[in-house]
Formats: sequence, structure tokens, C-alpha cells
Amino acid sequence: MTDASLTLAPPEADAGRRNMALLIQLRWLAVGGQLATIAVVSGLMDIVLPLPPLLAALVVLVLINLVSLALLGRGRAVTNIELTAALLFDVAALAWQLHHSGGLANPFASLFLLQVVIGAILLTPRSSWAIVAATLAALAALRLNPTPLLLPERYAVDPLGLYLKGSLVCFVLIAVLLVAFVTRISRNLRERDGALAAARQRAAEEDHIVRMGLLASGAAHELGTPLSTLSVLIGDWKNAPAVARNAELQEDLADMDGAVQRCKAIVGGILMSAGEARGEAPQLTTMRAFLTAIVEASRAGRMPGTVEFNDLFGPDVAIVSDPALRQVIGNVMDNAAEVSPDWIGVTASRDGDMAVIEIADRGPGFSEEMLEHFGQPYRSSKGRPGGGLGLFLLVNVVRKLGGNASVANRDAGGALVRIVLPISAIAREEGDAS
Repeated sequence: MTDASLTLAPPEADAGRRNMALLIQLRWLAVGGQLATIAVVSGLMDIVLPLPPLLAALVVLVLINLVSLALLGRGRAVTNIELTAALLFDVAALAWQLHHSGGLANPFASLFLLQVVIGAILLTPRSSWAIVAATLAALAALRLNPTPLLLPERYAVDPLGLYLKGSLVCFVLIAVLLVAFVTRISRNLRERDGALAAARQRAAEEDHIVRMGLLASGAAHELGTPLSTLSVLIGDWKNAPAVARNAELQEDLADMDGAVQRCKAIVGGILMSAGEARGEAPQLTTMRAFLTAIVEASRAGRMPGTVEFNDLFGPDVAIVSDPALRQVIGNVMDNAAEVSPDWIGVTASRDGDMAVIEIADRGPGFSEEMLEHFGQPYRSSKGRPGGGLGLFLLVNVVRKLGGNASVANRDAGGALVRIVLPISAIAREEGDAS
């Protein structure tokens, strides 16, 4: 049987990929903005620019983006070193462009501040200081023989005014990019915190299940001896001469023996689920036979016609019987029968590669509190101490198999429990024993 447990990537591992994706988006914006700036300066302002080195830098930025996309395509986490290298390339490309367009006299030299802020947010402290050192080195290098811009006559009269206009455009560009960047980072942090909270909640639930499993296994061991004693005593009573002649007592003893045997089967299933049954091969069956057996077991102790089974599953599928899944489905049917003893409906259908199992009843339905806190332990409508574990176990068993469970109230009255399960989670593989 395949392991269909959902293995989610840790939120910390996903952070590097999110940050790299954010850098890629910002770099595409930078490439587009620089192309627009070159077009405006050359076409509208008639300022002669050294196009080959400026366009070469843009080609390098595009190549960096393509390499970054390849890193994301690997499917593994992006490291701090890779993020640092990407930012260092950005610093080098900006320094190259400024060197060929006036050096420090270019008002867009302030864009180095954007690289420093991005590094401080995304990188480790040591790497952030490395970006600061790289920008300082770039600023120092820009003082060494930069290529001056040849301004037309109308701009040469007031070069400071042109510089101030360029500084204003640079300020607006930095402000817009920083707001967009910080907003996206804040959203990423909120999503990460939500994922961490969900992971902690899931870990707490799984720890709760482990403790319950240990208690159930211990109880199953302790129940084995008294159940065996009851079975022997019932057998002795059946063979006693005084009882053997009483047909009514024989009938009662048969019912008692059936109940004891069912209890022994339940205890055996608990031990098997806990891995304590030795030398027993996995039980191979089909999806239809698996569900039919659960329904028939529920019908055995109820009035005829009270359990309705609608088989809409379609072509049958070979599976390996999962004792835990069988038990939680049976628990849901037992709960439905308690509030609706005259009728419960079970419907099996298929939605693509998913098996859909619906259990309905004609009881009072779920309260608003139950619907809101569905799947949490000790949330029960029966008011019994320690109740409410059936749906909690259902949610966790189905989730371990890669599926999900939900509850709702029927329009016609009563409750509905819906289980959606990937068939591949319990499908029989070629290597399974037969």
C-alpha cells in the first residue's frame, strides 16, 4: 500500500523559495523600468547614451532571472548563499550601468539603497553586511573614470535642475518598489506564521492520538483475558443439561456469545492496528467488499431496513484493508444510529481518483458549535465526559491517508458526514501479498 500521508514542506524551507520568487519579480520590474528609462532619455530627452553596455547589463539581469527560475524548478529550498549571490549580481549590474552613464553624477545612484534594504530583510546578518560592503565598493569604484553623459545644450545651462528631476524620479521609484516589496514580505510572513500555527496544531493532535493509541492498546491487552473467560463460561452454560433443554436461554446465550465474539474482534483489531499482531498477512480485498463488510457489520445488530447502502462507486478497485479506516467509518455509523435508530444512509461514489463516502441520518443534526469546531477532540453533542473522539479520530485517520472529512446538516433534516479519500492511498500494489 502506498504511503499517502501528506508531507508538507516546512514553512522555513519554503521561505527561501518565496524570497527568490520575489527577487525575480522585482528584477523583471527593474528590467522593464530601465528599458523605459533608456527609451525616454534617448528618444524624448535627446541625451546620447552608451546603449551597448547598458543593454548588456539588462541581458545579464535577464540571464540571472532565468537561472533563478531554474533554481526554483529544482523543487528544493533556496539557500541564503544563493539569495546573496543573486543580490550581488544585481549590485554589480547596477554599478556597471552607472559607470557608463555618469557615475555618481547619475541621480539613479541612490538605487543602491534599495539593494541594501532588500538584503537586510531577506538575508542573514552576515550576508546583509556583505551587500553593504559590496555597495560601498561599487560607490568607490564609480569615482574611477566614469563615462560622463553628453548633455544637449538646453540641459547644460542648468545641470543641477536635471539632476534634481532625476533624483525625484529615483525617489518615487525606490518608494514604490519598497512599498510593494515590504507589503509582499509581510504577506509571506503572515502565511508562514499561519503555516507554523497549523503545523503546531497538527503536531499536538498527533501527539494526542499517540497517547490515546497507547491507552487503547493497554486496554485491549487487559480486556483479552476477561473476554476469553466469558466465552468459556458461555460455552459451559450452553452445554449444561438444565440450560440445553431451555430454547429461550439457548437463544439468549447465542446472542451473548455473538456480542463477546464481536468484542474480541474489536480488541484484536486494536492490537493489529497498533502493530502487535504477529504473523498475520495484510488483508487484501476490494473497495466495494470493504464498504459492504462495514455496512453488513452495522446491519447485524439492527432492525432490517434501518441501514440503507447506495453503491454508486462504479468499477471496483483492489485495495488493502485498513483497520483504522474501517473502525472510524464504523464509529460514524454507530453515532448516526444512536440519534437515528430507524434509518441511516451510506452512499459510496467516486469522483475521479477519489472515493467519496457519505453517511447520513435523520437525527437532530449538528449544532453550530459542532460545525465550527469539527474535528477537535472532546467536542460532543452527547454531553458525555470524554466524548467527541469519534470525529476527531476520523479526521486524523483520513488526513493521514491524504484525504479529508467534513460535516454538514441535511436540508431534509439530520446530519451528513462526508469522507473523501484518494484511492491510491489504500490501493493494492503489485508487490502486495495475496
